[in-house]
Amino acid sequence: MVAGCVLLSLFAGRLVQLQGLDASTYAVTASQIGRITETLPADRGDILDRNGAPLAQAVEAYHVWVDQTEVTNPARYALQLEDILDDDAATLQEKLTGDRRYVYVAKSVSGSVWREIQALKLAGIGADNAEVRAYPAGAVGGSVIGFIGSDGTALAGLELSQDNQLAGEDGQVVYRRSPTGQRIPTGPVARQDPVTGSGLRLTIDRDLQWHAEQVLADAVDNARADGGVAVVLQLEPDAHEIVALASVPSVDPNDPNELEPADRGSRAVEEAYEPGSVFKPLTMAALIEEGVAGAESVYSVPDRIRRSGHTIRDYYNHPEQQMTLTGILAKSSNVGTLLATEAIGKDTFHEYLDRFGIGSATGIGLPAETSGRLPADMSDLTRDNVSFGQGVSVNAVQMASAYAAIANGGVRIDPTLISATIGADGQETPTEGAEPVRVVSEETAAEISEMMEAVMGEGGTGSGSTVDGYRVAGKTGTAQRIDPDCGCYRQFNSSFMGFAPADDPKYVVVVSVMNPRNGNSGSGLAGPAFADILRFALEGTGVQPSQEDPPRLPLFADEITTDDDANDADANDADANDADATADDPDQTDDDTTIDGEPPDGAAGENEPSGGPAP
Repeated sequence: MVAGCVLLSLFAGRLVQLQGLDASTYAVTASQIGRITETLPADRGDILDRNGAPLAQAVEAYHVWVDQTEVTNPARYALQLEDILDDDAATLQEKLTGDRRYVYVAKSVSGSVWREIQALKLAGIGADNAEVRAYPAGAVGGSVIGFIGSDGTALAGLELSQDNQLAGEDGQVVYRRSPTGQRIPTGPVARQDPVTGSGLRLTIDRDLQWHAEQVLADAVDNARADGGVAVVLQLEPDAHEIVALASVPSVDPNDPNELEPADRGSRAVEEAYEPGSVFKPLTMAALIEEGVAGAESVYSVPDRIRRSGHTIRDYYNHPEQQMTLTGILAKSSNVGTLLATEAIGKDTFHEYLDRFGIGSATGIGLPAETSGRLPADMSDLTRDNVSFGQGVSVNAVQMASAYAAIANGGVRIDPTLISATIGADGQETPTEGAEPVRVVSEETAAEISEMMEAVMGEGGTGSGSTVDGYRVAGKTGTAQRIDPDCGCYRQFNSSFMGFAPADDPKYVVVVSVMNPRNGNSGSGLAGPAFADILRFALEGTGVQPSQEDPPRLPLFADEITTDDDANDADANDADANDADATADDPDQTDDDTTIDGEPPDGAAGENEPSGGPAP
């Protein structure tokens, strides 16, 4: 009896513990037995071009799985699934055979394929929703759009930088399973629906993007270059919209592993380089705005000059010439540019370049954008170098934005790549742009535009890249590029930039070819691509041809006259006498800067701040 009482008291104590003291703990533990939580992935938002054409979109897809314990005849299952899944029966039979409760048979199959499988009513076969991203345009805009990994992780381009908007919020469903793995239909179920991510409407025009990429790829191949970039801005009254942003090589988001990781981004924002003579219009805008020079100001220009122990020279040998500021730009004289720039204070010069956006990231929304480099403290030599585009580094979008400021009457508007976000209900919310910045006066911008038209005229370095029917304001450039192997100037970048129609600008086009091996002329290598892309943009959108001829500005002092007929005669004489000053040979550098082969103090190499060579 004593032993019985002791035993019963132990039972009683245990019951008090279970049902009284620890009841809530055990209730929670019991509630988790057989409890299964599954994630319901959210669809990513679509990425559309300006006209609504899809560049990236979520598509219906499923991961098909099998409970092997419910498959009574794996061979029969395999034969039924072989044609639907486009897989051999032997491989499928191996996946279907065994005692595992959850094995993938096929991943990321389309909705139509899964519905065919459902129609077979095979016991033990199920499917889960899958996150699948499709890129209908393939490689078109691939360096801009980016891509996601097989696990749904955003890895590059807008997919990465705008992931918070595109990804949405995953949901979840909670249910119970029996000890044999079957879902209990009467068990309590909790469900939180996923929230679809916001879509993006870009300013990119898919057709123009395709054309720009094709033309740029041909230019890179012809030049045997490492790569190239092309930027097209469409000038709207209150926005400068990027309608094409091409990089070569270009990644196909459907198969990004075809390219090395370093080539999968957008060179147009990621690669900083010394622009060379395409920088000169910005310099001359500062000079004219400060009132220290005008289009017809005359300078005595030798073909080379010593500065701070370095020799700076023009791309062609010539006697000392009496050149106008327009002629310095049209002939792309480095010596003339630095002589004119000495009239402006270094701090003032720096301020103008800062207003043009040099040294500041454009913020268009792509990852890994470089801000380039604008030296904060300029020595005399650095000021000289920067005046003609060395000792400073930029990305291609920055240069397009700076040229757009000139085309826009001296007002810079930050370029736009994303025009709106698109909610799950289809409602669009326009993106807000930054405040416009007045860089130079409208009069100065107009004068620079006319000077750039002279670059495209007779005797100018860009005369071979005009567009029939349209007045074009442009500039050539061949910039020395630091070779990291020697830390010296041994490579080149060749560029052509401009806008049209010059009398009513609608488009800005920038083309740069990186490290060409088949010559280095900006006019010869980048010029044809510039003209082709600009023509396609103008004609494709129905821009009316120019109605008036461009003004003819004197390039040399002896051409300055008030008599138009005498002006024409003097210009012809000047062309004949100074034939050696033209740049018609496409194999010749049109504005190559040589500084004794070594980067001076303050030079900025590719992706390198002032003061040393690229690593």
